[in-house]
Amino acid sequence: MKKSRRYGIVTCVIIVTLILLDQILKIWVKTHMSLGETIPLLGNWLNLCFVENPGMAFGLSFGQNIGKLLLTLLRIVLVVFLCWYMHRLIKRDKMDVPVLITFCLIIAGALGNIIDCMFYGLIFNESTPLAVAALFPEGGGYAPFLYGKVVDMIYVRLFPIPEGFPLWGGTWFFPAIFNFADSCVTVGVALVIIFNKRIFNEEQKEIENAELKIEN
Repeated sequence: MKKSRRYGIVTCVIIVTLILLDQILKIWVKTHMSLGETIPLLGNWLNLCFVENPGMAFGLSFGQNIGKLLLTLLRIVLVVFLCWYMHRLIKRDKMDVPVLITFCLIIAGALGNIIDCMFYGLIFNESTPLAVAALFPEGGGYAPFLYGKVVDMIYVRLFPIPEGFPLWGGTWFFPAIFNFADSCVTVGVALVIIFNKRIFNEEQKEIENAELKIEN
């Protein structure tokens, strides 16, 4: 089997596996927990806390419906670009395992949240603090295509901030609630920073060679 074909198969397996893990957890939370419900997993440090995020990662949002639509389209453009760039590296035999894992994490994470935005409004009814949502409800979903809410549930509270600390005193450090897809993107971006020379070195060399040809 050619190296490029092998990398292609491994890429698909990793991305599909990560998306399945993300979606299985989200669907379980959506169909078993009411909005705002919290399940302790590891003392005060790790909890499952079901919230729905209409916007960005880690519970952030902007621009209401227009901002949400633009964000979803931006994610789709990002995934298309990363898939193209990854295919380019594989085809040119410039791919290695760390770079492959980096791209897979970012693509899978972005796709995981795109799926929520695209389809969750169609296949679930509204989650409330008093009721658990149903999958494929008789009355239809709670939002049109592309306007579904992203399911977040991982609540990590690392340590309490002392009361006298300015602005954040009395709260917990890093109180954001996020999901598995967000984690994939975050780790992937961190790996981009670590392996940026591996990822972009060949492109830089091509630009420099092209500049030299023009000068000569």
